Amino acid sequence: MSAVSGPNQALFAGFESLTFDDVLVVPGWSDVLPSDVTTGTTIGGIDLALPFMSAAMDTVTEAPLAIALAREGGIGIVHRNLSILEQAQHVDRVKRSQAGMITAPVSLGPAATLADAEEIMSRHSISGVPITDEGERLVGILTNRDIRFCTTAEYDRPVTEFMTTENLITAPVGTSLDQAVEVLHRYRIEKLPLVDDEGRLRGLITVKDIRKRIEKPHASLDDEGRLRVGAAIGVADAMDRAEALADAGVDMLVVDTAHGHTRGVVDTVGNVKHKWPEIVVVGGNVVTRDGVEALVAAGADVVKVGVGAGSICTTRIVAGAGMPQLTAIYECALAGAELGVPIVADGGIVTSGDIVKAFAAGADAVMLGNALAGVDEAPGELELVDGSMWKTYRGMGSAGAMRGRAIDRYATGQVAPGSTAGAGKHVPEGVEARVRYSGSLAELIGQLVGGLRAGMGYAGAASLEELRTKTRLTKVTGAGLRESHPHDVVVHQGDADFHHG
Repeated sequence: MSAVSGPNQALFAGFESLTFDDVLVVPGWSDVLPSDVTTGTTIGGIDLALPFMSAAMDTVTEAPLAIALAREGGIGIVHRNLSILEQAQHVDRVKRSQAGMITAPVSLGPAATLADAEEIMSRHSISGVPITDEGERLVGILTNRDIRFCTTAEYDRPVTEFMTTENLITAPVGTSLDQAVEVLHRYRIEKLPLVDDEGRLRGLITVKDIRKRIEKPHASLDDEGRLRVGAAIGVADAMDRAEALADAGVDMLVVDTAHGHTRGVVDTVGNVKHKWPEIVVVGGNVVTRDGVEALVAAGADVVKVGVGAGSICTTRIVAGAGMPQLTAIYECALAGAELGVPIVADGGIVTSGDIVKAFAAGADAVMLGNALAGVDEAPGELELVDGSMWKTYRGMGSAGAMRGRAIDRYATGQVAPGSTAGAGKHVPEGVEARVRYSGSLAELIGQLVGGLRAGMGYAGAASLEELRTKTRLTKVTGAGLRESHPHDVVVHQGDADFHHG
């Protein structure tokens, strides 16, 4: 008689897994006001004034949202349900949207037509373009002011007939921003080309960029004064996609998969980090200590935590796999702290209170999808339903998303890497839905940061580090959860959005 195998003796590890609604922060002694706390964090060497990352989802993060979030002090992760060229163009748009000095300004040659100039200015959302000869020497500059009254019939004429050439104001390479402000103000101009000793164009400083830095002093900027941006890559085309994104100036590459504790993901993290050591590499998603250790050993600078926690994710129902998010954060944060690698909590966050609890459990940053999907800058479509405004929101494991280029995020062996056989035959692990329209990102971020600051005040934490190390959590019952929300009252229509889930 053959032996009968019994169940895994470590099947139940003897602990109870918890998520955000299962706990509350215990208020403690506080000598700090919410307005005095600091919300900064460092992720893989990138300093962020706000510890927020946007999810790499096709109804959440493209260039407009990444720009808006970086200006507030966070960082956006451009989704990969795009061609390699399209995704790189989104990254390029973010990097060109603001700069201390534009080191590689877009320019045109003297033979270019006015139509060429209009097309390139529209594509890059710029109000002017320098004109350079074959030797890169600056010969003029064309701005909206030069062509404001041009007719359609003039669009086939060369830019040399319209550009400014006389009394062209320039400055030498090495001019500081303060010096540039003085020149821009003195001559009442909006663009200051920087040229070398031979008159070759080497940079550009604009009034618009200087104004942006004044308006948003806590924006996430790289060493050149450009906005920070990340982008997602998968396993199938990782190296080609990463190369294009690196060329576009990406600051962070996120190896974005539903199950990060796999050979394919670990190898991809190692290969990408080896080739581009200067770029921050994020690996994920995992929910265990072993997962963190495997990704860090491969070279990950940051580890992303969460399986099945997203509001539009059905992995736990379809595959029966996952871990309640708070316990996952805690277990992974313990490993991350020992290895000196930060942890990003990805999934399950609906309210600002959930953000507070994620940091109390050990997170160094949080990734937001549902919370940001309803803002103006998100790419989802705006719909009017029963008198209310909504935006479309879908999981990257939904049927619609998996018909796109990011199908390998939820690879289940149904389609072999690099094969088109069986295309469309997949099991969705997400749904397509709507979220309530929530206005501008800046407005929403203000609310989320206000809630985070309030939570830090209750915990007596002056910084996120203190929130991680000084805070106590208490488990609540179902009755305690009901008590936490408005109860025994009729909520006014204007407050109807105050809900969880």
